Amino acid sequence: MKTIRLALAAALALAAAAQSLDEQSLRELLSVRRIYVDRLGGGETAAQIRDMIIASLQNARLFVITENQERADTILRGSGEDLVFTEQHSSSENLNARASAGTSRSTRSTGAYGNAGIGEGETYHATERRHEATAAVRLVNKDGDVIWSTTQESLGGKFLGASADVADKITRALKEDFARARKLTAPRPAVP
Repeated sequence: MKTIRLALAAALALAAAAQSLDEQSLRELLSVRRIYVDRLGGGETAAQIRDMIIASLQNARLFVITENQERADTILRGSGEDLVFTEQHSSSENLNARASAGTSRSTRSTGAYGNAGIGEGETYHATERRHEATAAVRLVNKDGDVIWSTTQESLGGKFLGASADVADKITRALKEDFARARKLTAPRPAVP
């Protein structure tokens, strides 16, 4: 019983520490005013994803987006990739049965012979063009500490390409965490 209490106390202490770290990062997020979006690692399309992230963050109007890294409170770093590929799907089904029988005599020409056959087959082949974008980004303060991070992916939407969708998802996640940070610092009503 004592071991269970100790394990429970340790788990609660870890959860409290993780929550305080999360709250600390959220509070630090509130102090961010200017963001510099660094070049993203990844393939050739990473530059395009970076530009879409800049546009999406600018439209959110939460921060000043700067091209001058020295003036920034934080730097958005990470990697991104936008892939267009073809998926191929193939399947084949068959069912076959064959049978033969026979007898024959040669002197007076007596004989019997039989044959049977069943067959069926179906083959399916399709190719589908796919579009997928992914990005993993983090906000890093001047001390080099990561204060916020997210990973987003998209297959694109009906009216939005995969890269633009990923950029919007990153901005939405940042806006949601910024709103959570504001709630943490909002004055709480006094209890009578």
